[in-house]
Amino acid sequence: MGSPTPSTYLFTSSPGWRIPTSSQTFIQPSKFSFENPLYLKITETPLLKSTNHYLLRSPRPATRGTLNDEGQSTITSTTPLVVQEEVELLNKEVEESVKVLKNAAKTRKVAAEEILAALSVIEKAKLDPSQFLETLGGSKSPGNTWMLIFTAEKRLERGKYFPITAVQRFDAAAKRIENGVYLGSLGCLTFEGRISWNTRILAFIFECIWIKFGPFKPFEINFGGKDDREPSNKDPFFIWFYIDEEIAVARGKSGGTAFWVRCKRIAGYSFLSMF
Repeated sequence: MGSPTPSTYLFTSSPGWRIPTSSQTFIQPSKFSFENPLYLKITETPLLKSTNHYLLRSPRPATRGTLNDEGQSTITSTTPLVVQEEVELLNKEVEESVKVLKNAAKTRKVAAEEILAALSVIEKAKLDPSQFLETLGGSKSPGNTWMLIFTAEKRLERGKYFPITAVQRFDAAAKRIENGVYLGSLGCLTFEGRISWNTRILAFIFECIWIKFGPFKPFEINFGGKDDREPSNKDPFFIWFYIDEEIAVARGKSGGTAFWVRCKRIAGYSFLSMF
């Protein structure tokens, strides 16, 4: 069986990211039991704990050497004050935008227009991504788990809260990804695959799918063929704009933007956001 096309994967198109066909994949159920309920515990993290870590820094002042009237050398700064003021203003705008998203994750009552404006500010800020991967996927397996909160169309023209429980787990150490859609007692659809990371781009390839209906045991469908190549920008990918210990913001290959809230699995199928 041939490899699935990127456009059919969950969370990679907008609006309404689609569920893969039977020839595609999602989570790594071998890492946990399907027979025991899954719960996520709220992570005790102060609001904006990690926000400042990723903010832009004021540029280092440029210097220029000159001679005074007595022939002595002096050094003066040539960095325009306006540049520093612009950086400080952008940092403040990013902080306020992060607050908006965290409030939206907590209450699901923030207007879509406010969320779209906050996402726009964060995308344009081009924050330092050097610690994004470790924050997203942890330093050791099984990595970190994130619940999808809000999805926006291309160019951030419209968006909405995601209506069902959709959870992703990123494992930076093992370079693995799990995606899942959970429908309570009705069952779940989970996919498993591998990832690669380049600066701020996380590409992924799904390898198998697990399906569970009601109380019955899950069954696995492996994708045809063996493909051990490294995921690349020819595959589905996310471009990450912001990640701290509480929320993450990224754009998919098709141009849709979304944000997630961090959650922690305990056992079973139920998930609880950190708020």
